[in-house]
Amino acid sequence: MSESQGNLAHLFAQAAKHAFAFRAGLDERPQHPQHSYADALTAFDMPTPATGEAAEVVLEDLVERATPGLHACTGRRFFGWVIGASHPAGVAADWMASAWGQNAGNHTASPAAAACETIAARWLLDMLDLPREASVGFVSGATVANFVALAAARSEVLHRLGWDVEAKGLFDAPPIQVLIGEDAHSTVFSVLQYLGFGHRRVTRIATDGEGAMLPDAFVRAMRNVSWDAPLIVITQAGQINTGAFDPHPTIVRAVRAHPNCWIHVDGAFGLWARACPDRASLADGVEMADSWATDGHKWLQTPYDSGYAIVRHSDAHRRAMMIAASYLPSVGAGERDPSHYVPELSRRARGFATWAMLRHYGCEGIAAMVERHCRLARLMADALRQEPGVAIVNDVVLNQVVVRFGSREEPETGDELTRRTIAALQQDGTCFAGGAQWKGRWVMRLSIIGGETTEADAVCSAEAITRAWRKVQGAA
Repeated sequence: MSESQGNLAHLFAQAAKHAFAFRAGLDERPQHPQHSYADALTAFDMPTPATGEAAEVVLEDLVERATPGLHACTGRRFFGWVIGASHPAGVAADWMASAWGQNAGNHTASPAAAACETIAARWLLDMLDLPREASVGFVSGATVANFVALAAARSEVLHRLGWDVEAKGLFDAPPIQVLIGEDAHSTVFSVLQYLGFGHRRVTRIATDGEGAMLPDAFVRAMRNVSWDAPLIVITQAGQINTGAFDPHPTIVRAVRAHPNCWIHVDGAFGLWARACPDRASLADGVEMADSWATDGHKWLQTPYDSGYAIVRHSDAHRRAMMIAASYLPSVGAGERDPSHYVPELSRRARGFATWAMLRHYGCEGIAAMVERHCRLARLMADALRQEPGVAIVNDVVLNQVVVRFGSREEPETGDELTRRTIAALQQDGTCFAGGAQWKGRWVMRLSIIGGETTEADAVCSAEAITRAWRKVQGAA
């Protein structure tokens, strides 16, 4: 072994040692960062380097400075946001992607990366039981997946009217009507902004107490739609707070009467209900849509960043995303160029981690994990609602639990008690949960989605939340 090879082996072993130490110590440490942003900024702040340093020294210093500001989101008792736990099998595959250093921009730059995406896409469609002819773009997450799918939607509904939006843009283009639920995720409204639709000019549909579009309200909105203008309808599979699903069968029936329509489903995490027989009925009807967005770094447990833009009409998908240049290779029969389905030309080979996780879990493993998380959500909800003054605000149909403290008090008092309970829980460190405003009131939101979270974790976390609430009551 040469000296340079020895140095490389030592550096990679050093990184692996620190990675293992971080993961191995998650259960024993508080489930929150020790550093605030201000603390972390101080830790990293130093003059611009004038001379270089050895890689081993830089790595050691990076670990020392970063570790206190890291969250325990890869642990078993992190419920703060809908964040998967970056399963070791995916991490290992992602390390290989980094070490191989492949540019997954096209099938010539890295045949293995492109081929891996092709097979992973096929497996993904099988597991989610979506149209097998759909095309899949491997993107950074659901935000970009929504962007890609809605760009394809914009392209197709205008293409049907003879308007080439890729060439002519939106100036003088036929106006597109957009219908979306009032409680759609904020990033979807941002995507509408990016695509030139704006987030104020769309029609927002009233929702029920769970955040799902009201069927009657949607049908009424459809009566006001112009049948001469193209229509894009955006639905939700898994509301970010409650886990609720829009009434897709009703929506699809109403929309399909329109002569030029497109239905898109934002299913960042809820789309994975289709992989679980016990939960699949929640997503009935979504298979009849035209496009879907979902994440890998949520329920599939891939490392960040990983998302999938799935489009039934592959021609529209390619038309919206195509990057052409004389130096780029052409695509022959039976070949798939990854850059035709995403906004990036140069990007990391995300398909390796997806392929590894789909193979590691298999259909049965994914179904069992989704079912377990939904069961643990109900377990935690049932335990918490036994405590006086605690209310479970949502119908726990998936993995999301919305908790309100001081439920017998005036609303403003309940807001303050809820915020104080969240702060007390985070200070305790047994588990991590965050707050959100839901229907104008503060709540604690629990997202049970960590790959290794067990019933014991759910029980001890519910106990910690109860202790925090009792502590706040005692102080009050």
